[in-house]
Amino acid sequence: MRNFINRFSQFMVGRYGMDALGKFLNIVSIIMLVLALITRISVFYLLGLALIGYNYFRIFSRNINKRYAENLKYLTVRNKLKYNFDRLKIRLKPRQDAKTHKVFTCPSCKQRVRVPRGRGRIEIKCPKCGTKFVKKT
Repeated sequence: MRNFINRFSQFMVGRYGMDALGKFLNIVSIIMLVLALITRISVFYLLGLALIGYNYFRIFSRNINKRYAENLKYLTVRNKLKYNFDRLKIRLKPRQDAKTHKVFTCPSCKQRVRVPRGRGRIEIKCPKCGTKFVKKT
């Protein structure tokens, strides 16, 4: 067993190995294979096998720069999606002061301005750009 591990370690020298994109491809391929088992649709099975094949190609590849660039592109897209999802979660979460204050968006700079409720029609001055606009609270 020890001999096999040494040989495999020697084989992997100079190869790319596993990264975040590889882990994502593994998860997606497992999901595809499970879907193929449940639905009996062969497209999911073929797609799952193709993803596994592509992942092994990436793992054993000697073109480290190209695999690194692929992983970097994946991480950029993933982080952008995660950032947008986190912002959406924050916007959809009910605020603690929703009963006492109302939030308006500045028409010129899109800055969010919080004002107290129940004041009638008031003129709001944006703290960022100084634009004045009238809203009913």
